[in-house]
Amino acid sequence: MTTRLASPKTHTAFLSVFLAATLLVAQSSTPEFPNPGNPGMSREDQRQLGLQAAAQVYKQMPVLPDSSPQTQYVRQLGQKLVATIPSQYSWPFEFHVIAQKEINAFALPGGPMFINIGTITAASNEAELAGVMAHEMAHVYMQHSAKQASKTEKTALLAGLASAILGATTGGLVGQLAQAGIQFGAQGVILRYSRDDESQADAVGAIILYKAGYNPQALADFFQKLESQGGAVPPQLLSDHPNPGNREAAIQKEIRNWPPKNYQTNSAAFQKVQQQSASVRAYTAEEISQGAKSGQWEALNQKNGAVFRPSGASAVNASAPAPASPSSSASAVSLESVLPGQRLVTADLGRMKISRPENWQVIMPRQKGESLMIAPQAGVMGKAVGYGVVINAVAPHDGPRMSIDQITAHLIQDMQDSGGVQAIGKPQSITVNGVQGRSVAMQSTSPFRAANGERQIERDWMVTLPQRDGSVIFLVFVAPQSEFARFQPTYEAMLKSVQF
Repeated sequence: MTTRLASPKTHTAFLSVFLAATLLVAQSSTPEFPNPGNPGMSREDQRQLGLQAAAQVYKQMPVLPDSSPQTQYVRQLGQKLVATIPSQYSWPFEFHVIAQKEINAFALPGGPMFINIGTITAASNEAELAGVMAHEMAHVYMQHSAKQASKTEKTALLAGLASAILGATTGGLVGQLAQAGIQFGAQGVILRYSRDDESQADAVGAIILYKAGYNPQALADFFQKLESQGGAVPPQLLSDHPNPGNREAAIQKEIRNWPPKNYQTNSAAFQKVQQQSASVRAYTAEEISQGAKSGQWEALNQKNGAVFRPSGASAVNASAPAPASPSSSASAVSLESVLPGQRLVTADLGRMKISRPENWQVIMPRQKGESLMIAPQAGVMGKAVGYGVVINAVAPHDGPRMSIDQITAHLIQDMQDSGGVQAIGKPQSITVNGVQGRSVAMQSTSPFRAANGERQIERDWMVTLPQRDGSVIFLVFVAPQSEFARFQPTYEAMLKSVQF
């Protein structure tokens, strides 16, 4: 189901469609992702830049093959973190492991991320490793590298990348990559971040950790551990990431009003892969630099089957896709990726509170007229949701007050005119927390195909709830018709939890 009503030329001419964030969402202690802003470089250009730089990593550094336990584990952990990011802001993140002893991790524009095996062995638990990865993902989320390059620099960067940069192995690159804050040198890839960048990455990384079920404090703990090691040569992770100043206190201040959770700290999978990592042949930065000059790593990677495949299995999450249309739909999703968890948590939407499955996200609208969604990330495609709940509100224009039946009828007609939604039967009375509203079953075409590749019918259950000011909040619970019964108990529990 698409999340936007038709233009005012249809039956909603009698109604004002509110931006859900304006009507419903007040200040809440639950953390939400910030808008990353506009860096002046397109997503496509950032993706191209990151892929070309990632290809260079495979030529200049020893990368573990996709089949290695370390890579498989890091990708599973990465996927868990990516699932917290709203789809409209996400990137096609990819996760790779470098056989380097030193502690470091970096994420390139567009999503390729590399974690040194030394980082895996140095982390005290899974939460600390997740903290490092979340911090790096936050740099991509905020598009920090792209923001360092001006428009003219970007043009030169992309035009001359292949000829001017490929093949360079020592000394740190200048010119195009350097303008975007990306260099290759003795330590591999170096992304130059400012203290402000670091503060933002800490803040966004903390949100990623929290939503993934880890204590954001683990992010500060790992950096503090590295700083306490001292020494004349600090770990590269500290060299690339300047301390923004009292990182631990800043993160504690950021998270102090967030609702409490039972955080996950460690896992058997982390402990196993950490033990396995201790026996992997790893190299020092100096050895890697020397090997890059002779082409040693490119040959070794090819021999081991460590081949960079950006469009293959390494992609965990696609970039924000285009909205669904009647002529196109996404491939089937696994039921496991969209099923609601057993535990419900409260989403405070200001004038309304509602319980949601802990593994589903609150997805904010991007512009006026669009709806708020509560859904699993895998169940959303652009502005269309195939699994989840769509929430918005309408109010009559100036004039006689309209009844709940009139407004419900207008909403149904508008959805039929604009989105191919068909009502099944007539609206029925329903009472939610003392408010008498209307309930109506509808159906449309799901944006996701069935397991056999065929398009499938979607069931849309709409509930309209009048407010004292004359406005009406409406919720549409969505799932393919063949699977709706599995989601219905959760939808009924969510509706029962609604408070105004």
